[in-house]
Amino acid sequence: MFSGLHQRSSSLKAQAIPLLTLDSESPSSFLRSTASSNPASSSSVDGNLYHPITKVDPILEELEEFENIDIQAMSTTPGKRDSPMSNYDADQEQLSLESKPLTPPNNLLARLKGEVDPTEATLPLTAYCFMTGFIDSVSFSAAFVWCGFQTGNGTQLALALARLFEGEPGQRDYSFHNADQLALTSILCFAFGASFGRIGDKIGCKTRLWLMLGTFLQSLFTMVAAVTIWRGGEASISDSRGDAVWTNALSYVCVAFLSMSLGLQGIMGKRVNTQFTTTIVLTTTWCELMTEPSLFKRGFYPARDHKILAIVVLFIGGFTGRCLVDQIGSAGTLGVGCGIRFLIALSWYFVKGKATA
Repeated sequence: MFSGLHQRSSSLKAQAIPLLTLDSESPSSFLRSTASSNPASSSSVDGNLYHPITKVDPILEELEEFENIDIQAMSTTPGKRDSPMSNYDADQEQLSLESKPLTPPNNLLARLKGEVDPTEATLPLTAYCFMTGFIDSVSFSAAFVWCGFQTGNGTQLALALARLFEGEPGQRDYSFHNADQLALTSILCFAFGASFGRIGDKIGCKTRLWLMLGTFLQSLFTMVAAVTIWRGGEASISDSRGDAVWTNALSYVCVAFLSMSLGLQGIMGKRVNTQFTTTIVLTTTWCELMTEPSLFKRGFYPARDHKILAIVVLFIGGFTGRCLVDQIGSAGTLGVGCGIRFLIALSWYFVKGKATA
C-alpha cells in the first residue's frame, strides 16, 4: 500500500504537478501564485506585455465559495451538528403543549369561581332577611337578646354600666345581670362572625364559591346552636319581660353561634352591594325608603321595591319563627333554620353571573 502511494507521488512530481499538504493554501490561491510566478508564460508584442488566457477548471472556482475546513480538527474532535428536523419536532411539540391544555377545563370549578350578578341575587338576599327575623325571634323570646341587632345590645350594656352609679352608696346594684351578659356575648361573637368575611375578600366576595361556602358556614353555626340549646334543656319562651329563661352555659353557647351566623350573613350581604344592604339592620333601609324619589311612583323600581321587600320579609321571618317556637320549641325551630340556610347556600349556585362585554 505504501509502495503504491510512493510511486504515485513520484509520478506526480515527475510531471511537475505540485502536491498540497493539509496546512497548505487553497487551490484558488495556489493557481494565482503559480500564474504570477511564471513570467515565461507572458509575451511581449510591440513593447506591450501580454499574458496568455488560462482556462481555470470550474470546479476550482467553486472551491472559493466553500469555507475552509480543518481536517485535522475534524479527525480529532468530531463536531456536533444540529439536526433541523429534531429542532423542528421540539418546537412543534412545545407549541402543541402550549396550545392544548393538559387537562380539560372543569366547568363546575369555573362556575364556582365566577361572580354573580348582584341584580340577579334577589332571591337569596331576600332569604337572608327572612333568616334575620327568624333567628332574632328565637333569641328574644327566651333571653330578650337580639342576635342580629347590635344597636340594642350596645345600648343595653350602656344601661348596665349606668346602673352601677344609681342610688346611694351601699345600696347600688353591682351585679352583672344575665341579660346583660348575653348581650355582651352577642356583641363579641357577632363581631367575630363578621371577621370571617375576610376570607371572602381573599376568595372573591361575589364569587359563587364564597357565597355558597359562607352560607354553608351559617348553616353549621345554626346547627351547633340548635344542638347546644337542645342539650341545655332550657325553656323556649320567657313569661316575664325581665326574666330570661336561658341561664346555663349551653345557652350562652347557643347565643354565641347564632350571633356569629348573623354577623357572617351581614358582611356577606353587604359585600354583594345591593339595595338589601346588610340584610340585618333595617334602620338605614327605613330612612332610605322614606326619602326614595320613586316611593310613590307606579311601576317597578328596584331601589324602592327591594327595600320594601326586605322590610316585609324580615317581618314574616320573625312571625314564622315565633310560631314555630311555640309549637316545636327553640331547638326544633333552629333545626328548621339550619335547613333553610342550607337551601340558601345551594341557591347561590344558580344565580346568574355578570354579563361579559
